[in-house]
Amino acid sequence: MPILEAGDLAQFDAALEEVPNNPGVFVVFVREGAPYLARTGLLRRRLLRLLKERDKPSRLLNLRQSVSRVEYWLTGSRLDSSMRMYDLARTHFPGEYLDYLHLRSPPYLKILAGNEFPRCQVTTQLSGSRSVYYGPFRSRASAEYFENEFLDLFQLRRCQEDLAPSPSHPGCIYGEMGKCLRPCQEAVSREEYAGEVQRVIDFLSTGGASMLDNVIASRDRLSSAMEFEQAARQHKRAEKIEEMMRARDPMARDLEQLHAIAVAPSYRTGAADIGFVRGGHWYGLYELTFELGEGKPVPLDRRLREIIEAQEWPPSGVRERQERLAVLARWFYSGWCDGELFLFDDWARVPFRKVVNAISRAARGEKTTNELPA
Repeated sequence: MPILEAGDLAQFDAALEEVPNNPGVFVVFVREGAPYLARTGLLRRRLLRLLKERDKPSRLLNLRQSVSRVEYWLTGSRLDSSMRMYDLARTHFPGEYLDYLHLRSPPYLKILAGNEFPRCQVTTQLSGSRSVYYGPFRSRASAEYFENEFLDLFQLRRCQEDLAPSPSHPGCIYGEMGKCLRPCQEAVSREEYAGEVQRVIDFLSTGGASMLDNVIASRDRLSSAMEFEQAARQHKRAEKIEEMMRARDPMARDLEQLHAIAVAPSYRTGAADIGFVRGGHWYGLYELTFELGEGKPVPLDRRLREIIEAQEWPPSGVRERQERLAVLARWFYSGWCDGELFLFDDWARVPFRKVVNAISRAARGEKTTNELPA
């Protein structure tokens, strides 16, 4: 982190001229008041515009008369810049950094496991409760669409009231349509309803496999028994599940099983940045260079395995977890994503070959795109 002191303005001006004209993040500290934090694609030009003495008055912001020092960080990707901005904004604007960054949490599906009769809802807030979270989604509309589609496969209640079950309860249209077990009318016991909730949780945590495997097995069994009409219904059900899971947003999964490796360009030539997501917690970024070990090149996949094996995984707090995932999701789902995110279900099955190829592309400066599941 280079620091430019503004005690001697002549030396300060000379130091400004030496700043690389690369993408970066910078903080201008002033003698009085809050510092000025920003990111830019051309660091030297932006600093000169802010801090160089002007020959004539201008409406553009100029901090020449109040600057005390400047700190800056070179960045190679939008992800690096966004994460750096987040860390610095939390430090220098602790009470208002979310507004400063215009950072909004992406939506999740939340299974209210702590409720006596759990239901599903769309939320943008994570908590430390026993609830199950599924996401993050690209948008609220996308989350609501997926919620409506997958709930049609189950009989979970969709009402938002705090239930007081009674045979005299009027019920709702979903109960009449057979899309709810009607716990409000005591049509099922608490244990039976809890079993349906567990089926929902299993469906989400396995990416639909828990239901799809049963449906396919039922289809094959009915087909063998020559009950072709029933087998055709099960086949259509299997197709609906597969289509729904393919159409979901790529990052959307049980938050405790959200594992990924991000690959992005580094500001250094011939290097790449990698970041890790484990159990919905963000760890990174780390620079990976093509260095020699004992005079010989070290295979990238071996170096990557060594980094992962040496990595510690301390869980972050609920708020930090939510906010870092918001930064990552905004980058990944954006049209300006300049890296790749490799999502997988188990750290014992990391797609090393794909990640290594992406690191090579990033180090060569090749344009990369999001890694979407097949």
